Amino acid sequence: MLVRYFAAAAASAGTEQEEVIAHATMTRSELQQVLTTLHPVAPPGEKTLAQVLPQCSWLVNGVRHQDPESTIAPASTVDVLPPFAGG
Repeated sequence: MLVRYFAAAAASAGTEQEEVIAHATMTRSELQQVLTTLHPVAPPGEKTLAQVLPQCSWLVNGVRHQDPESTIAPASTVDVLPPFAGG
């Protein structure tokens, strides 16, 4: 599963994208837990990923997934988008 981070989420993760090994479908909530486990500490001056992710919009293969219990297939591309200033 390809996870792409934008803006504050990328700053908190310390990367713009990463491959997450997923052998089965998982919920967005489960993926969020995996991501916060992979990135428990923020780079200096940034919020932790655990602080940023609850504020983010999630797109799975270009479709918004608002429900934390929505499922994500292992071959998906997930975009993590924090609120952007100015709209």
